[in-house]
Amino acid sequence: MLRGFVLCTARLHLIPTMSTHFQPAALKFLTSLARNNDREWFAARKPIYEKELKTPLLALIEEINHAMVDFAPDHLRPAHKAMMRIYRDTRFAKDKRPYKHQVAAWWARHGMEKVSGGGFYFHVHPKELHISAGVYMPEREQLLAIRRWMAEHHEEYRALLKPLLKPRGKAVPFTLLDPNALTRMPKGFPNDHPADELLRAKNWGVQVALPAELATSPKLAKEIIARFRATTTLVHTLNGAILAGERAVRPQANDDERKPRRPLF
Repeated sequence: MLRGFVLCTARLHLIPTMSTHFQPAALKFLTSLARNNDREWFAARKPIYEKELKTPLLALIEEINHAMVDFAPDHLRPAHKAMMRIYRDTRFAKDKRPYKHQVAAWWARHGMEKVSGGGFYFHVHPKELHISAGVYMPEREQLLAIRRWMAEHHEEYRALLKPLLKPRGKAVPFTLLDPNALTRMPKGFPNDHPADELLRAKNWGVQVALPAELATSPKLAKEIIARFRATTTLVHTLNGAILAGERAVRPQANDDERKPRRPLF
């Protein structure tokens, strides 16, 4: 009974009451932050950040979660987990500015939250609304698993890309993620392989940059959800390649370890 109650509560919590979007003050804050990227300036204006950016971002994530139940349930995450920190990790960076110039959210697949994998991402920046989906900077084992899959299924992957890169109608097309490709074919793959550019890549997926003004429109959530929905098969396919690689390495893993589970939140 308790588990059922938690699930019911979670579903009710996800039901959106309105079409969430940001106010113009949010973009204005991010623009000012880019000019005044220091802790003293931010600390004095943190209540503005909380009101204009953090609060609507969490509400937007909840609304997107509600829609993703239908097409990407393995990617559902509590809003505070999907929301990315505005604080930069400067430990190993030459650029020591403490804050990012955008607010963002990332939906990893269950079980891959800390190891990359395929997922859905968006950020709001003063100059753009960025939406993307795919695998970005995977770990070594994931990298090899995807390349091995691509070697056998490159035609299938290209077929998935085609309607995203050349959509019907007036929709703004996706473009490919920067592959950050190797200059040479990776070890173990022939130089004349027909999947050349896919095998040399280190990132796979698609992205689109839309006008920043969309972030202040009631159409914001609808646009992000539509883009995520359109890329679902692509993301699931890339994750399937990773999981197939894991099964090859760990054939003793039982079904419970692999079975995707919805988080209770």
